[in-house]
Amino acid sequence: MESVKRELGSITLSKKEERIKRRRKTIAGIKTNKFLYLMILPGILYFIVFRYLPMGGLVIAFQDYQPYLGILGSPWVGFKHFIRLFTEPTFFMLLRNTLILFGLNIFVFFPMPIILSLLLNEVTNKRFKNSIQTIIYIPHFMSWVIIVSITYVFLNVDGGVINEFLASIGLDKISFLTSPDWTRTVYIGQVIWKELGWSTIIYLSAITAVDTQLYEAAEMDGAGRLRKTWHVTLPAIRPVIITLLILKIGQTLDLGFEHMYLLLNSLNRSVAEIFDTYIYTAGLKNGQLSFSTSMGLFKGVVGLFMVVLANKLAKKLGEDGVY
Repeated sequence: MESVKRELGSITLSKKEERIKRRRKTIAGIKTNKFLYLMILPGILYFIVFRYLPMGGLVIAFQDYQPYLGILGSPWVGFKHFIRLFTEPTFFMLLRNTLILFGLNIFVFFPMPIILSLLLNEVTNKRFKNSIQTIIYIPHFMSWVIIVSITYVFLNVDGGVINEFLASIGLDKISFLTSPDWTRTVYIGQVIWKELGWSTIIYLSAITAVDTQLYEAAEMDGAGRLRKTWHVTLPAIRPVIITLLILKIGQTLDLGFEHMYLLLNSLNRSVAEIFDTYIYTAGLKNGQLSFSTSMGLFKGVVGLFMVVLANKLAKKLGEDGVY
């Protein structure tokens, strides 16, 4: 028994020593790279202050929150607001509209930067290539207010450039901005216009990291441009594509408030109302803070679930995933 106790004691001491060594090694690493840690400190503080600390306010989703009573004084109602969210007729309309727009983002917009980056990579004239990149990057730096305003100038029924052109050739004017049939087309067109160029930056940087020897070997085997793109470039940037796709899937119910709110009106509400705009209406306009928080929490949980699911699926298919 005494020998067993001695062995257990020695094991405990060795574990403590290992822990102490690890701690000293970590402290030494921090001291050595202290300037690097100082550089990332503002980013860490940003996430703590603006991302993690506000999560404490999610508790009001389970309360009948009253501002004058505060979080601690408001009555607890459990899952009352979630039951209301899932039983209201508007829930399925919001879910349908959000998922359709998300589908347009995934199946229409997401492949476009990949295709554009592959095309730009084949351009040999640097001046022409730089000019194209500059032109397509500019819309990213415009706010959604400017993008939608420019769209209004072109698509408005009264005096819009496109509608005036249609009228001049004898065709009927089209209500692009108010017709439910055109709302989703206008939405995805604006997304493509604003974000297409900027999204190519990541793919172009990934392409520049591809080993040129692989292209040389493919060329020696008789591969043309198309085959080199298919068998060399795309496999090389596939990890980047998978990572961005997983992150994009995490935004399943989070399409952004500003863009859709600017497109939303009383005539296209049936197809344009999404969770983000409804949260603003219910929470800020109608003062239903607990109900709107429950919707926000629901969106976050769905996004987290989708990221975990997509990451596991990517790993099963042999990819690295995001974690």
